[in-house]
Amino acid sequence: MNHLSINIKGSLHHFHKPWVMGILNVTPDSFFAESRTIETDDIRRRIDDLISQGADIIDIGGYSSRSGAPEVSTDEEYSRLARGLEAIRKYHPDTLISVDTFRADVARRCVSDWEADIINDISGGNLDAEMWPTVAELQVPYILMHMRGTPSSMQSLCDYNDVTADVIRDLAFKIDAMHQLGIADIIVDPGFGFAKDINQNYQLMAELDQFKQLNAPLLVGISRKSMIYRPLDITPQTAINGTTVLNTFALLHGANILRVHDVKEAVEAVKIIDLIKQNTP
Repeated sequence: MNHLSINIKGSLHHFHKPWVMGILNVTPDSFFAESRTIETDDIRRRIDDLISQGADIIDIGGYSSRSGAPEVSTDEEYSRLARGLEAIRKYHPDTLISVDTFRADVARRCVSDWEADIINDISGGNLDAEMWPTVAELQVPYILMHMRGTPSSMQSLCDYNDVTADVIRDLAFKIDAMHQLGIADIIVDPGFGFAKDINQNYQLMAELDQFKQLNAPLLVGISRKSMIYRPLDITPQTAINGTTVLNTFALLHGANILRVHDVKEAVEAVKIIDLIKQNTP
């Protein structure tokens, strides 16, 4: 089997088994309230929990992408991120860090000041024309997510001929453009919940195997999202079971990274699926 890999600071990281990416929100307004951390003690406690539960990487965000979230200045976003990055580098210095930002300046500062390992851009380069050239210059891996519009406009932009084919086509076009800029290490994210309605999200999940044709590591981020809690008529707070069901399906159909609020449950899913695969005749 040809295992995918990414180069992080000169070291090749293989996806022999899927990674669990733990979410660290240093924001006051993320959609899942229990994930919000603002005070230094809360941030450190959350980081300790993610690491102790088995996170392979921490994804830190300082700007909520939920629809209707207020604008945050570049300096405020960086200030929030710096609090979390400082805590990670102080108490868990070897931990891999992904920074969730669509701003090139914020990405640059996080890499130069805190040695962030990966840039996770929900806009796929659409919201800052300098993002791709900056990533090419920094030579860090990049998570390329599919989205249309902005977080405030995206749910009015769900018109597709075939959502899976259209998303793959858009990602393939961008991968080619990024390769031409000298960006070699790209992780793809279908962008569940971003400019997709409920049925489109589930079509993407049902056809997840098709993303293998991109020949890039695949990140799936569905943790406690509305595609789970709305059909079940529950809340984000009670959506852990649905999250685990979808994460398990994703693992069986090519996911290399699970981006989650609940690391322990995701790690258990990875272990169980690995046992199944090991014992498949």
